[in-house]
Amino acid sequence: MNETEKRLWESLRERVNELAMNMEKMKLAEYVDLLEHPWRLLYVNFISGLARGFGMAIGFAILGAVILLVLQRLVTLNLPLIGGFIAEIVAIVQTQLAR
Repeated sequence: MNETEKRLWESLRERVNELAMNMEKMKLAEYVDLLEHPWRLLYVNFISGLARGFGMAIGFAILGAVILLVLQRLVTLNLPLIGGFIAEIVAIVQTQLAR
């Protein structure tokens, strides 16, 4: 082998190693494993869907509580036009919560 061929083989070896490292970083083996086991893929997606739904429910509950708290504070300020409207909304929400 001459010097040019050696450099070519070394360059090729470096590119193959770089490709292997990139495939490791992408976790391609885990992805292929999930595709080969569809029940495991369904299970993982089901659990992640439950977690997202639970997180959204808690987030909306906290957001609703904060908005209700802000509306109650606005009612205590006795703003001329907004105060009566907000008081009505707060009363409706409180009656719904009491049920």
